[in-house]
Amino acid sequence: MEREPTRIREGYLVKKGSMFNTWKPMWVVLLEDGIEFYKRKADSSPKGMIPLKGSSINSPCQDFGRRMFVFKLTAAKQQDHFFQAAYLEERDAWVRDIKKAIRCIDGGQRFARKSTRKSIRLPETINLSALYISMKDPEKGIKELKLEKDKRVYNHCFTGTCVIDWLVSSNSVRNRREGLLLASSLLSEGYLQPAGDTSKAAAEGLSDTPFLDLSDAYYYFPDSGFFCEGYSSDDDVVLKEEFRGTIVKQGCLLKQGHRRKNWKVRKFVLRDDPAYLHYYDPAGGEEPLGAIHLRGCVVTAVEDMPDTKKYDVDNILFEIITANETHYYMQAASSTERSEWIKAIQTVARTGK
Repeated sequence: MEREPTRIREGYLVKKGSMFNTWKPMWVVLLEDGIEFYKRKADSSPKGMIPLKGSSINSPCQDFGRRMFVFKLTAAKQQDHFFQAAYLEERDAWVRDIKKAIRCIDGGQRFARKSTRKSIRLPETINLSALYISMKDPEKGIKELKLEKDKRVYNHCFTGTCVIDWLVSSNSVRNRREGLLLASSLLSEGYLQPAGDTSKAAAEGLSDTPFLDLSDAYYYFPDSGFFCEGYSSDDDVVLKEEFRGTIVKQGCLLKQGHRRKNWKVRKFVLRDDPAYLHYYDPAGGEEPLGAIHLRGCVVTAVEDMPDTKKYDVDNILFEIITANETHYYMQAASSTERSEWIKAIQTVARTGK
């Protein structure tokens, strides 16, 4: 039976069209032997596939002066493919993994991240990638929860104890000590991420083990849409902590509605900690009409979009795709203003909480 290629990295990138000069967000999947790209994350069939054998990669790519964080992948048949990341670290991570995948193909090797097996003596039969997929299974995997600690609410996460419980109950390990070693390996190789001061301190080497089998140590999957909010034990309600951050940018934009697809002028306020973009009725009112959580989002300029009639003007539309795959379309007053909003949102999405 032929083995399916391992998924090395996946996420939203902006891809330039092959025939037309249009840039559109795509769900991109890096495999051991190629790159697949999908219109949406939930799609079962890719829009296309780029074989990596014989390919080369160029980064940074300066072919498009107005676009930041672009890299170029040249396939064996000398066809160029251009991708744009949301920020520098994301672009460099993609480029690093693609380069390694190409080297592995050229050398006849399998792609493998830096292994921790020797240091923690894991059996070679354990497939961390397959285990990670099982852990994320909606029915039988680890349940993502909303947890509270130190007046903060952690969304889409789970405890260290839950991870060890799952590893033992699924017969992935024989006991909790083995589970701790395996969980430490998953953390070290990026399959789990620490959330909160307790787990972060352990991951940074301030504890006996990098992973903690504790009910107050929180973790999350890297592509889960995790985010953290403030909490008030006095009022027993979630605070509008998003209002505490510094205002990075504010102004009026046209926003397309989700239901009727109509466009309305809204006043937008971008804050950096946590990373939220609130929108208000420009006629007045202190309470926002809604908020867009920006952590893990993709923002990009768009040249065209569905249901755009009256306000279909070149070079001033942009799109935000949030971590939970909600799409927001906005229109600026000019191409310069659009660029300013995109850069500001990209920065907040990268540095905000």
